[in-house]
Amino acid sequence: MISRSPHWGDDRVIYRSADGTLPTISAAMTDMEQPDAFRRVAAGRAAFRTVDLLDLLTLLDRIAAPVEAEDA
Repeated sequence: MISRSPHWGDDRVIYRSADGTLPTISAAMTDMEQPDAFRRVAAGRAAFRTVDLLDLLTLLDRIAAPVEAEDA
């Protein structure tokens, strides 16, 4: 790990990859932070967190929304 800091509104971990680049990954995808309450209660039985599914729904709604003439 190189550093951990907020990037793009998310807590990110920066690390050095095998090819020398410095990619970032969400800290939530690592074991660097304590699991949230949902993950503790689900104990590995749920494939997705509720908050992530709601975020996905918002993104899909944006994609499906018709483009207005003034937005184009």
